[in-house]
Amino acid sequence: MALVICDMSTSLDGYVTGPNDSRENPFGDGAGTLHDWLFDAATDQDRAIAQEALDGIGAIVMGRKSFDKNEGDGGWGDGGPVGDTPCFVVTHNKPTASYPPVYTFVTDGVTSAIEQAKRAAGDKVVGLHGATVMQQALPLGLVDEIRVHVIPVLLGGGTPLFAALDSAITLERTHVLATPAAAHLGFRVVR
Repeated sequence: MALVICDMSTSLDGYVTGPNDSRENPFGDGAGTLHDWLFDAATDQDRAIAQEALDGIGAIVMGRKSFDKNEGDGGWGDGGPVGDTPCFVVTHNKPTASYPPVYTFVTDGVTSAIEQAKRAAGDKVVGLHGATVMQQALPLGLVDEIRVHVIPVLLGGGTPLFAALDSAITLERTHVLATPAAAHLGFRVVR
């Protein structure tokens, strides 16, 4: 069965966007460098990490905010964040407009979205896209691994990757690699 993995870039102070993120400013104020390890500042090691993650993705679960900020023209175009890879969008209300078939809108919660994504992914990974989905799935025991790419910047605000938890969650470190652009960290969620 598919593993559920959160794989996100974050500032040293734990933000995945800066303040004032929007469709026009998708990374938020001051957060333009969060993804430089994928592009301008990428080393061969950074590119290998990104390619391995992309090759393993079988489905994506994202929140409505991530969808609204990035879908369509000026964003991902007619596909999702990984082209034709199925995307399950957790939302309170299905949109009235039509969208490309890569998107499935799920109104009965993150658990249902992850179950559907696992079926679509087969033996590949279900990637969590967006902090809100991660914050909902982690305390429910639905996340298998967390991979963070810590960027050397302090944003001081924005969207935090982690939210308050009712109890501690034990992690096992599985990967550490430092490149000039990021500290790449991998953890398995211990159950």
